[in-house]
Amino acid sequence: MTILITGANRGIGHALTEAYRAQGEEVIATARSAGPGDVPLDVADPASVAALAATLEGRPIDLLVCNAGVYLDKGQPMDGYPAEMWAQSFAVNVTGVFLTIRALLPNIRAAKGKIAIISSQMASQERAPGGSYIYRASKAAALNLGRNLAVDLAPDGIAVGIYHPGWVRTDMGGGTADISTAEAVEGLMLRFDALSPATTGCFETWDGRAHPF
Repeated sequence: MTILITGANRGIGHALTEAYRAQGEEVIATARSAGPGDVPLDVADPASVAALAATLEGRPIDLLVCNAGVYLDKGQPMDGYPAEMWAQSFAVNVTGVFLTIRALLPNIRAAKGKIAIISSQMASQERAPGGSYIYRASKAAALNLGRNLAVDLAPDGIAVGIYHPGWVRTDMGGGTADISTAEAVEGLMLRFDALSPATTGCFETWDGRAHPF
């Protein structure tokens, strides 16, 4: 199985890469700041996405994990949230997801593969405690994008799942978060394995619960 993971240089993306490689899977690990063994990809840069697609032309991809994301407005005061922060966040968390999926659709079609979008419980309209307006809005948009892609790609047999990875102890999640990257990755891998045309469009937690929209 060939798996492509965006944002694979740290956090959940890096942990997923290591776990899949330990199982003997072929992983194309992409990152904006690519380290040894990573493939350069800035999901917010159309030219970078196009270059990756050209490099991978004709290569089937069984699973695309859209993991790259930013949380630029963490801790912002009400008089913060500058327009540029909105633009940068949506460029990565929403536009970058769409550009990557669109560019790699021929590869995914060739494998009749799957697409996993890492969103967040902060995307939920029902769970709205306030604050983090940019991140919440961008993850809600990624959820909406995934739900609609699931409809449009169903005739191709391509399943799309959207996932809350848990509150994970990473640089983004912080040291007081609920679960380790190992716990999150183990759960997410089970979710990706279970994803099928019958469950396409799902919004699920890392441990298999349906998440309210």
